[in-house]
Amino acid sequence: MEERRSFFSNTDSAVEIPCGFFKEFPLAQADRLAMEGCRGVVVASAILNDHDKIRQPKGLGSHTVKAACFFMFIDDRTHRVLASHGILKDEHAASASAVVGAWRVVTLQQEQLPYEDPAMNGVVVKHLLHRLFPNARFSVWVDAKMQLTVDPLLLVHSLLLGKGVDMAVSRHPFNLHAMEEAIATARWRKWRDVDAVRAQMEAYCGNGLQPWSPGKLPYPSDVPDTAIIMRRHGSASDLFSCLLFNELEAFNPRDQLAFAYVRDQMSPRVSINMFEVEVLEHISVEYRHNLKRDNGGGGGGVSRMASSRDIAGSSCEGYLMKMWGEPSE
Repeated sequence: MEERRSFFSNTDSAVEIPCGFFKEFPLAQADRLAMEGCRGVVVASAILNDHDKIRQPKGLGSHTVKAACFFMFIDDRTHRVLASHGILKDEHAASASAVVGAWRVVTLQQEQLPYEDPAMNGVVVKHLLHRLFPNARFSVWVDAKMQLTVDPLLLVHSLLLGKGVDMAVSRHPFNLHAMEEAIATARWRKWRDVDAVRAQMEAYCGNGLQPWSPGKLPYPSDVPDTAIIMRRHGSASDLFSCLLFNELEAFNPRDQLAFAYVRDQMSPRVSINMFEVEVLEHISVEYRHNLKRDNGGGGGGVSRMASSRDIAGSSCEGYLMKMWGEPSE
């Protein structure tokens, strides 16, 4: 953790920062060249472990289809299911990319992916778009459960360029503090290892994580909804993405837990337009994931509620007292 923290202050551009995978990511040469040739706006999504369906963006202008790049990354298992429905060719053609509607569908070979966990492989695409598309100026990440209903070029202009920021993302509809999201993650088993989530938050509290307060403005919340992320590729957003990815690799792919910890402690600061959740509802439609007996990240069931005895002596005791508005001794 200390090694990861040593990169939070990036005052020397000559210092190399660990930032995930690129050469090791299993891309066909034709796909890699197409990705390197994307020089404007890239719109990207991913379906791994047959977790979602391909959803076509709506409201695209005729210029957008030509000016923007649309890439959908899938794995072998997803390819087989899509091929069985006649959406893609059979698995013997899995090494070749295909075009489905607006999307260029890129199949990643399962045995060559860097992680056993499909969610972590999705994190590579979600948070390292500036590396996968090194010449793109802007990116719009869209979770596969979401369907865009507004032209992505309009979103970049209105929510990113129009606000003069490095990134744009919706704030969470319910949770304000990172610890609220961690409690929800544990209670509803959004991640299978609850003890690891607790250890993660203990580590963050011990290294300076504080609950949200007006002193954190202009950031209006510590918890985003990262289903759609818009980025202006540049030093600030690239650094944030790399630092965040490193935390996800160290702990788990629940990016909402590490978001405020990285954002508040990195230097130089990243400017973020955390827009109201109503905006997200106007620019997209959310669908359910494909139902699974084992959903991968979750463990099922509900954890017990924490009691005051659980936090006595914890590195997060002060954080929780501030969050609950109670005086600490």
